[in-house]
Amino acid sequence: MKKIILTIAICFATIYASDAQIIPSFQFGVKGGMNLTSVSKSGTFATNNNAGYLGGVWARFGALGLNFQPELYMTGKNVEIDGIKRKFTSLDVPLLVGAKVGAFGFGARFYTGPVVSFAINKDQSFSSAAGSATNLEYKNQNFAWQVGTGVDIRSLSVDLRYEAGLSKQNYGTGSTKINLFNLSLGYKLF
Repeated sequence: MKKIILTIAICFATIYASDAQIIPSFQFGVKGGMNLTSVSKSGTFATNNNAGYLGGVWARFGALGLNFQPELYMTGKNVEIDGIKRKFTSLDVPLLVGAKVGAFGFGARFYTGPVVSFAINKDQSFSSAAGSATNLEYKNQNFAWQVGTGVDIRSLSVDLRYEAGLSKQNYGTGSTKINLFNLSLGYKLF
């Protein structure tokens, strides 16, 4: 009887530990969502935000409640600068570190990290942007910093993030930094 109780206790502890990310884990999934973009001029936010999109994949490596979450997604950022609407499309690579609290498939995450954006425009196609991302050619790309939080409910996750532009985007006669909020829904494949 003691062996049965001990075996059940060990099984329960193992399941609990894996859900709480005490032991090493790996997850992979897809995500999609929207962003609200504004431009920063002289350190202030513009009063109007414009909606855009994002879609791609994510991976999460975790242990002891900490995790590393690299992502790769295509994003469309729509901004209005000096009354003219502009569209920026890019392949974004966030490299996030964070913590997770919770167990049994439910939990909250908090994270932060840099984002490299590989522009897709008349000078660089999707395939060349993807090549730049996989070859880590970052010199002529755009940089930002993300901070956010997320909620996991079994295989679904909801994330809310703020992204502060670190690089200036050129337009016509000037340049500006792009800041955005994004809200995404993710699904864990495994």
